[in-house]
Amino acid sequence: MIAQVAAVLLPVFCIAGLGYVWRLSGVPFDLPFVTRVIMYVAGPCLVFDSLSKLTLPLAEFGAMVGATIALTLGNTGNLGLPLCLFAFGEEGLGLAVGVYVTNSVLQFTFVPLLQARVSIVRTVLTTPIIYGLLAGLGVLFTGVHVPVWLADTTSTLGGVLIPLMLMALGHTIGGLRAHNLPRAFGLGTARLVIAFVVAVGVSKLLGLTGVARGVLVLQGAMPAAVFSYLFAARYERDADDIAGIVLVSTLLGALLLPFLVSYALWLSH
Repeated sequence: MIAQVAAVLLPVFCIAGLGYVWRLSGVPFDLPFVTRVIMYVAGPCLVFDSLSKLTLPLAEFGAMVGATIALTLGNTGNLGLPLCLFAFGEEGLGLAVGVYVTNSVLQFTFVPLLQARVSIVRTVLTTPIIYGLLAGLGVLFTGVHVPVWLADTTSTLGGVLIPLMLMALGHTIGGLRAHNLPRAFGLGTARLVIAFVVAVGVSKLLGLTGVARGVLVLQGAMPAAVFSYLFAARYERDADDIAGIVLVSTLLGALLLPFLVSYALWLSH
């Protein structure tokens, strides 16, 4: 089990650590550009590629989508996707994509809608991951054959998502500061505990088993998402407090990951 957990965690820590060291080195790292690549290119391509090749039963995939709506989700992209991939392989990644895309659609649709008071139609039309979702579902339901060149292109572009996300996570964490450490520690710890309890409860309530249950608990128990801080900064909503929560929950989450991954692997058997 120790070797299995190490095989899951070491790639995550190494790639995120590279982003952190990059930040400390002072070498330029264009985070806005990387974020745009993630949101507008790699993310939609990964969603399309995963859905168009999905071999899971649709009912199981749909259950993951429904379960996601019931959760208070955190970093399902930067941390959740690679952890599920390394822990459960392609099956885990397929289920994790269901969680990720649902969380992303809700996040990138409702946050701008509530904070910026923009039109929901405009928000939907300018959320690229929705196009990847619709195209992937279209291929999945119709059985249309995807040309090899297109499949290879989207697979290659989607493949850069996980390393870019992990490097961006490490780089961002390196620049975050907790201005009120006791408050950040309390809220960050509460975030992790509540998220884990809710994820376990929802997985039991919905009767999930095997890899699906392991993926939901792993994804649901992730630390607060970096995008929470980026949204807070963009819309001027207590960004300093959110930065503290993201920083503390991520650092504590990193310490707890060996236990969380072990538990998720145990649930999947």
